[in-house]
Amino acid sequence: MAFTIILTIVGLVLLLSEIFLIPGVGVAGVLGVLSLGGACYYVFYEFGVLAGAIFTAAILVVLIALIIYTIKSRAWKKLALDTSIDSKVQNIEEAPLAVGDSGRAVTRLAPIGTARFEGKSYEVKSLEGMIDAGTEVEIVMFEDNKIYVKPASADF
Repeated sequence: MAFTIILTIVGLVLLLSEIFLIPGVGVAGVLGVLSLGGACYYVFYEFGVLAGAIFTAAILVVLIALIIYTIKSRAWKKLALDTSIDSKVQNIEEAPLAVGDSGRAVTRLAPIGTARFEGKSYEVKSLEGMIDAGTEVEIVMFEDNKIYVKPASADF
């Protein structure tokens, strides 16, 4: 009987951790189902069909009750991402930039980063390789709402 209780507790813990802690169908969920299935099989084998059916029904009721309790206790809200994005898309057409303008890399361009042109920061992409922060950069081209730059000293 102790073996059945241990398998049941382990199975419920693994299934609930799979549902609420570990995303996807992984090892914990499979092991939880196998553990609960093993407990049900053991009860059927040792105590007969009636006891096995009652035990299986009890397991299902307990599992459903735990899921309903965790949903009503707002555990989902604690796990859900609750932030809003307040940034906006960079619009190149409105920017007073042109090919050949010089600026300075604010962050490392590996190959995408931030550069400052005429006092404003823009997301830029290095034309080739990585560019360290603080390096003087020059706009090479605009394509698909992206600004491509190269180091000001480089000749491509």
